[in-house]
Amino acid sequence: MTTNVKPEESPEKKSVRVWLVEDEEPAARLLKRMILKLRPDWQVEHVATSNEEAEAYFKEQPQQPDVLFLDVELSDGNSFEFIEKVKPESMIVFVTAYDEFALRAFSVNSIDYLLKPVSVERLRATIEKYERLSTAYIRDVSRQRNWKEVSENANGTEKRYRTRFLIEHGNQLETLHVEDIAYFFSENKICYAQTFNDGNFVLDASLDRLGEELNPDQFFRATRQVLVCPKAITKIENYFQGKVAIYTQPPYKEQILVSKEKAEAFRKWLKY
Repeated sequence: MTTNVKPEESPEKKSVRVWLVEDEEPAARLLKRMILKLRPDWQVEHVATSNEEAEAYFKEQPQQPDVLFLDVELSDGNSFEFIEKVKPESMIVFVTAYDEFALRAFSVNSIDYLLKPVSVERLRATIEKYERLSTAYIRDVSRQRNWKEVSENANGTEKRYRTRFLIEHGNQLETLHVEDIAYFFSENKICYAQTFNDGNFVLDASLDRLGEELNPDQFFRATRQVLVCPKAITKIENYFQGKVAIYTQPPYKEQILVSKEKAEAFRKWLKY
């Protein structure tokens, strides 16, 4: 898709209106706090928890938001249903606990995405992206966008996932297959693959990169230091303050605690 309107160096100085459409209240509160910490002068509202509420709110308001943070999976269905009907002219930022690769298929122009749990660095990059674009540019791109096509492209995005690694074992190079790995972990900026039966191996990669290359059905980013496979999980317990404790075989050197913000996504992941 092309448009004749070019991005300007900076948008008009004004109070930025931000709406959050999120079906989890704690997640909405946390995102609001994070945005206001980075941009204290912005007006941030949690306006809806479902497609139905979001559609009604848009129809009632005379002025649309400048930025719309939109959870992909709402309580009453996929949020594409809502944007196809309302056709917002805002910069849209999709927020999700999964579907990373599908979202990357349309992270262009006036669209962006955030993965839960949202990091400050990634949120800052999204805000700065908005600030680099003019209001007119965002509006024109949004008007011309075919949301049904975007949804279909996202759902139909095919991704080839990593199936093996080439590792050094003594003086030899060997192939390490993903199905033999219980979890990946990071220690002192070095990434390791912990196998089920043969110890661990150093990888020339970061956990962030592995998160992009591995099938999200097979590995979950439980913490900043650990990507875990479901076959390695031997026990799960509820922990204090809404966290979840994971126990693995082989055991990890520390207790693995999934944060309260990520616990629901972890439970959903385990069901598949």
